[in-house]
Amino acid sequence: MSDERAFIEALRRIAGTPAARGLADDCAVFDMGERALVLTHDMMVEGVHWLPGQAMHDVAWKLVAVNLSDLAAKGATPLGILVGHTLGEDDAGFLAGLEEASDTLGAPLWGGDTVSHHGGARTLGLTAIGQTEHRPVPSRGGAKPGDAVCITGPVGGAMIGFESLRDEGDTPDNRRVTQPYRRPTPLLSEGRALAPLASAIMDVSDGLLLDASRMAEASGVTLALDRAAIPIAAPEDRRDEALRWGDDYQLLFTVSPEVELPIPAHRIGVVHERGEHAVLLDGEPVSGAPGYEHRRAH
Repeated sequence: MSDERAFIEALRRIAGTPAARGLADDCAVFDMGERALVLTHDMMVEGVHWLPGQAMHDVAWKLVAVNLSDLAAKGATPLGILVGHTLGEDDAGFLAGLEEASDTLGAPLWGGDTVSHHGGARTLGLTAIGQTEHRPVPSRGGAKPGDAVCITGPVGGAMIGFESLRDEGDTPDNRRVTQPYRRPTPLLSEGRALAPLASAIMDVSDGLLLDASRMAEASGVTLALDRAAIPIAAPEDRRDEALRWGDDYQLLFTVSPEVELPIPAHRIGVVHERGEHAVLLDGEPVSGAPGYEHRRAH
């Protein structure tokens, strides 16, 4: 199988229950009557999601945070986490970071599994379980023509943080700059505030343009974005890179333009009837790779 998209498409034939949402969403959602159980699982690989030699304290934090970001996009409150840990260097640092993230972000550790490995890239995994009373539980689908396209904050901060960490190392002088990459913040309270209002919502993990295309595909619409309106945390001459880099974990959402938003956000475009392309940037189709995909076919 050649790429991530083809593999996920094959998985859809297996995941046939309503909770799976056709594997077109950030989470599985299991209806339990008055409440819905929301579940997600993300993995991280050394050399892909964190730099070799990076402090495992920060890696553990990021592992928890990126999974809780998926819960945030459902307006869910964390209940617990299950950790899959590969033993290796600085396990004590990983445990310290896991405890800090669990306590700070309100995600108690419920269990998990540990394995050893013999060479190769170290892999970590985490399952986050949450709950919500809001109905319907928002998804990537649901964006309607005429809706405003909004984002909670700037993109590109993780890109700059990664480069500073890679080039200068983890020093006291650059920890503020590297924080968006090392320790992203899941926008849980923002997600809960937006859940009753957003017609579609997801977190930005693989690049704004790629994730916008996923939302457009799930909703059967075209998202027309205004390049200059998109806030970035990078130099202006790197705007195009910032729109594609990912790892920012802002919330991308669509909402009726008449709605008064309960949180600060930036309007960056409008939803159109579905045209030839899923995403337009200043009225033109996106050229080049829109974001990060594992084993993308060429």
